[in-house]
Amino acid sequence: MNLFIEGLGQLFRLNNFIVMNMGLLLGMIFGAIPGLTVILCIVLFLPFTYSMGAIPSFMFLLGIYCAGSYGGSISAILIKTPGTPHATATMLDGYPLSQRGLTRKALNLALVASTLGGMISAVVLLFLAPQVSLFARNMGTPEYFLVCAFGLTIIAGVSGKTLTNGIVAGALGLFIATIGLDPMTGNTRFIFRNVNLYSGFDLVICLIGLFALSEVLNKSEKTKKIKDVDLHREDRERNRLTREDYKKIARPALLSSLIGIVIGIIPGTGASLASFLSYDRAKRMSRTPEEFGKGSLEGIAAAETANNAVTGATLIPLLTLGIPGDASVAIMLGALMINGLTPGPKLFSEHGVTMYAIMAGLVFVNIFMFVQGRFLTRLFARVIRIPLPILTPVIVMFCFAGAYSVKTSLFDIHVALVFAVLAYVMNKLQFPVIPVLLGLVLGPIAEENFRRSLILSDGNWAIFASSPFSLVLLGIILLSLLFIVKGKIHESSEEKS
Repeated sequence: MNLFIEGLGQLFRLNNFIVMNMGLLLGMIFGAIPGLTVILCIVLFLPFTYSMGAIPSFMFLLGIYCAGSYGGSISAILIKTPGTPHATATMLDGYPLSQRGLTRKALNLALVASTLGGMISAVVLLFLAPQVSLFARNMGTPEYFLVCAFGLTIIAGVSGKTLTNGIVAGALGLFIATIGLDPMTGNTRFIFRNVNLYSGFDLVICLIGLFALSEVLNKSEKTKKIKDVDLHREDRERNRLTREDYKKIARPALLSSLIGIVIGIIPGTGASLASFLSYDRAKRMSRTPEEFGKGSLEGIAAAETANNAVTGATLIPLLTLGIPGDASVAIMLGALMINGLTPGPKLFSEHGVTMYAIMAGLVFVNIFMFVQGRFLTRLFARVIRIPLPILTPVIVMFCFAGAYSVKTSLFDIHVALVFAVLAYVMNKLQFPVIPVLLGLVLGPIAEENFRRSLILSDGNWAIFASSPFSLVLLGIILLSLLFIVKGKIHESSEEKS
């Protein structure tokens, strides 16, 4: 308790809150613009933290990290272009809600859900970090593979009416994820002697093509049929979140927070898996699953709560075990090391005051994120009022700039265009695009852990059922598959009747 009180004393200094809010603003901007990722923002501004000290530097970086996680939902809701990969699940209901004239409601709901998930995650980090980290410590490569296998069952939930098309699209995503260097042997796969494909396809580039540029192609066909005035009228009363809305989203939001925390403490999984898992669970639990994909408040709440609940949870394995939870947190590891803080079991005993200041600071990061978000939501909502002939070229310009900025390569712009055409053709043939993204996200993690597990067991598949964690995960996967089959049988019987 004394360490906690001393940590609060170190935290409550004006410079900490100034840099915290600067980080929040930068993270929100970088998260909202497709191609300008949170990782890029942290890398660009990391040198500015070298002379700040441990607590101010981490407040600045945590501000970027948390606000960037929320910021991805802004462009997902406004222009159907996820600013970050994990905002894709938010886009499924956020954009349709915006098209119904409820832009501000969608943005406010995303902000409330993001803050809730971040706050719960911060409290878990503050009070349960050492205990919760034991769960991650006992996870091995078989368990990581089974988590990804469970994540792939989500394909059924985002396949629309045709499960077969969803499976084909997911398989296509898994295939695309194999392009590049073999993670185990280093051999090249499907690169056709093109050196630009050695590292495979960057997820951000694929995201820009699959959703941003493909949406531009789709809108180019409909421009003459849509009246901008009808799309952009907004009723202030309808845009308010009511008590009934809060009651409706309470259960999926709380469950999604738990899912995000569990996924966050497992290194390498990430917020994309958490958001899709939560979205799928919320859809299965909902009394109105038919609303999902058409502007469901529960869908937005589930996705945003989960991906922001990951933020605090990813710090648990970093601070207690020295294992970064995701790429953004891995960069923050450098900020710790520069300030003489070596992550691991001794960190809390040797630098307890600083650690409690950082963990308590995460609570205030989410509070100020909510304050900034409430103020800026009015400005963001005005984007939807811009006429399509003006907004479309601006979107394309940002997409090309974002694609080029990842590796400063013109080849990446060509890749984004190829994926845009792919998504456009898939939409015409009624193949869902989301399963392709799931395959791209989960494919590399699943393949690496699957093959590593078989190497460790000399090819014995029993390794995937050799621990209590593995058995629990196998049971969850089987239950998920049973629910999928049951749901499809129910849908087919309803169609016949």
